Amino acid sequence: MDEPGMANRPLYDQDFYAWANEQAGLLRAGKLSEADIGHIAEEIESLGKGEKRELVSRLRGLLVHLLKWRFQPAFRSTGWRLTIEEQRNQLADHLADNPSLKSSLNETIVSAYRNAVLSAARETGLDRTAFPVTHHWSPEQIMDSTFYPEATH
Repeated sequence: MDEPGMANRPLYDQDFYAWANEQAGLLRAGKLSEADIGHIAEEIESLGKGEKRELVSRLRGLLVHLLKWRFQPAFRSTGWRLTIEEQRNQLADHLADNPSLKSSLNETIVSAYRNAVLSAARETGLDRTAFPVTHHWSPEQIMDSTFYPEATH
């Protein structure tokens, strides 16, 4: 049964999937005057922000593993090395699909690192103060398939 007032709400608010398909059809048919341009623009901007959030998430995941690699050398294994390699591959693929994100890589790493430290602390049981406050790896090192941070004493 429909919610009260559902019929009075625009399709965008009722059924996003149906709205998206309808708008795609209108755009393909060149019926721009019938298209919901304001919401279309909003959704496109949202997609772009989603790609940036995905970059932060992928970087955070890789940085967590690199931090754990550096600060828990006794637990290093082939499986862990392969996980880092997989993370790098996924990150490289994401950047290949969204090359304009490379221009914000330094600031994105800073953002991702803050949460990577918290995750690494939670996963290792180490106090977060055991990890550097700021990252010391360049984007090139982070992406370099031969770079594995060594423990320093």
